[in-house]
Amino acid sequence: MESKHDDIARIIEVEQAKTLDGLFRERAYVSPKIMAYRDYDESKGEWRSYTWEQMKQAIARWQAALSMEALDRGDRVGIMLKNCPEWVMFEQAALGLGLVVVPFYTEDRAANVAYMLSDATVKLLLLENSGQWQELSVACQNNNDLKRVVIINPADNTDGYLSREDRAVLLSNWLPVKADEVRHVNNDPHSLATIIYTSGTTGHPKGVMLSHHNILTNAYSCLQVIPVTQKDLLLSFLPLSHTFERTSGYYAPMMAGATIVYARSIQQLQEDLLTIRPTVLISVPRIYERVDAGIRAKLADGPKFGEWLFNFAVAVGYSRFEYQQGRGSWRLTHLFWPLLKKLVADKVMQKLGGRLRLALSGGAALSAEVSRIFIGLGLPVLQGYGMTESSPVVCANRQENNLPASVGPVIPGVEVKLGENDALLIRGANVMLGYWNNPDATRSVLSADGWLNSGDIASIDEQGRVTITGRLKEIIVLSTGEKVPPADMEVAIMRDPLFEQVILIGEGRSFLSVLVILDSDKWKKIAIQHKLDPDLYNQINQQKTEEILLGKISKQTREFPGYARIRRVAWLSEPWTVENEMQTPTLKLRRGKILERYKAEVEKLYEGH
Repeated sequence: MESKHDDIARIIEVEQAKTLDGLFRERAYVSPKIMAYRDYDESKGEWRSYTWEQMKQAIARWQAALSMEALDRGDRVGIMLKNCPEWVMFEQAALGLGLVVVPFYTEDRAANVAYMLSDATVKLLLLENSGQWQELSVACQNNNDLKRVVIINPADNTDGYLSREDRAVLLSNWLPVKADEVRHVNNDPHSLATIIYTSGTTGHPKGVMLSHHNILTNAYSCLQVIPVTQKDLLLSFLPLSHTFERTSGYYAPMMAGATIVYARSIQQLQEDLLTIRPTVLISVPRIYERVDAGIRAKLADGPKFGEWLFNFAVAVGYSRFEYQQGRGSWRLTHLFWPLLKKLVADKVMQKLGGRLRLALSGGAALSAEVSRIFIGLGLPVLQGYGMTESSPVVCANRQENNLPASVGPVIPGVEVKLGENDALLIRGANVMLGYWNNPDATRSVLSADGWLNSGDIASIDEQGRVTITGRLKEIIVLSTGEKVPPADMEVAIMRDPLFEQVILIGEGRSFLSVLVILDSDKWKKIAIQHKLDPDLYNQINQQKTEEILLGKISKQTREFPGYARIRRVAWLSEPWTVENEMQTPTLKLRRGKILERYKAEVEKLYEGH
């Protein structure tokens, strides 16, 4: 080990850490007094901070409590908790004892969680509140493997309920007051660290098995292309049960010694951005799309000059970006940038805290248009690509080599090539061990020589940059033989803030149609402009409403080929959510379920064709 007095900003090497809990051990040794985490204490109404040393002391207590349970190395323990320092404490304590951590989404359905608990034979589960267990316990009544449920916060009127539950205990009664040093019993980097269930759009979720080495090497490679340092402050709001946040927003910052602040909620994200003022933002496209939609809505309600000035600033800023990237020439309009930055760009960036130097986007495709807005305003948005099975990052754009329409070149230590039907194949130290209890599913995606079939269709340019062009299982094949990847068109349509959710349809048909969920407030304004009844479902309005919607859709999709023209649209009243099983916990649409649910509406669109 190196001395505490050495450079605290250095990145901890994979070989030195060996395991994920070993990474924490090294960071706590090198940077004991540096702030590690912050979160909001609702009981006191203030933000609280934890140094690495304080985290270490807390982890020792959690580990002592876990040691009192009948758990052996390799046993699975579950966590269903919002992002907070306790998430880290529990996981680090468990990993140090050689246990395998299985995370769950707090918003997931009880039946789904019960299936995963049983499939992984989870023996201990950490929950945020007793209300969760009231719902889960019914679904888990035949699960005899789950021996202990630890609950952080008792919900109102659940004391009597908890007293009848033999396996449920409150955290305050479970944690000891003091503990010895943190233990690290596992020294094998290739041992199983976690099982992460992928929220498949069809069938039961599959448990992705990732080793300590899988995740450590991926975090280290990310830091080679996206520099994060001990001076950085990250605001964490994507769920830690999502491997993108876990690797990029938890382990990579720990490796670099950066500070993590846990946001209070997505609803309070705007306020937290202004309070915390992060320097690095890790997000999925939906957050960037919401900010973009908010800006556009505000501009639409303001004077025309304001909208023109904003668009001019973005155009000039993006032109400067293309020039700096070596893809464009210098223009006279670039001389206006200092003024445009002050009048427009700085004001938008202040809404994001005013200190962001870098924004990362992953988990789904970010449209080139949304990227253009933020990049044009001076915020480098770097899109990447990955999947749970690859720990997750495979590709990422770099600040000096950023092509927003692509997901960038591979990160160090990862190889890619194109397989049958241009499927992207991935190989590297980050590729999973396989699917838990599912050798057939493992063999279907993982070759004997280590190539993982992503299921995504891609192209690779001469500079090694990867562009994802579709999903093998989701490609729509028209009766004319033309193939249409739906995701790009759906993203394009949702650039218009009227459309909240969109699903493209047309498999085996002669033309494309869409099912949409509309923003009712925005529709009311449009209806008034066209002298229509604001009631979307007024039969008299139907034809005119469809014409208006198709006009807006056509405007957003004009860059697509002629055969991809959308000719019909049906607007639906019920949003597609996790609760009604139309979305996965990672907010991906379950296309099969949606099409089955609205079979009659789809058939009506194609009557007579």
